[in-house]
Amino acid sequence: MFVRSVSNVPVEGVPVGAGITKQVLIGPDQGPNFALRKFSMQPGGGMPLHTNTVEHEQYVLGGRARVVIGDEVLEAKADDVVFIPKGVPHSYQTLGNEPFEFLCIVPNLPDKTVIVGLDDRGDSPHLEHVPATGAGD
Repeated sequence: MFVRSVSNVPVEGVPVGAGITKQVLIGPDQGPNFALRKFSMQPGGGMPLHTNTVEHEQYVLGGRARVVIGDEVLEAKADDVVFIPKGVPHSYQTLGNEPFEFLCIVPNLPDKTVIVGLDDRGDSPHLEHVPATGAGD
C-alpha cells in the first residue's frame, strides 16, 4: 500500500509516437492485476494506428484528441472515458493547443504493440511479450 505524488514518478518517452510521454503510476510490482499509466501528448502529437494484445480502459484528464477505434473516428475530451478492446486497431491525434492527457488501465499481462500497415519481419517498431506497462499505450 502506498500514496505518492505523480511528480515523483519517472517520465518516459514513447518510442512509437510523436510528442508523447508516459508515467507508470502503479506497475506490476505494486498492483498484481492491473497497471495504471498516465499518458501526455503534446499539441501536434499522436500515436499511429496500432494494435495491442491487452484491452485499455482510459479516463481523459485534459485536452482533446481525435481517437480512431476500429472503424470509428471519435473525439475525446476531459472527463470522457474510452474503452479499447484487445486487438482492435486504434490511434490518437491531439486537437487544439493544449496537451491531451489520460489515465490508462491495462491488465498486467504480456502485451505486443504492432503498428498497423507494417509487417512482422522486423519493419514494425513493436515490442513482443512485454508487460503492458512497457512501450505503447
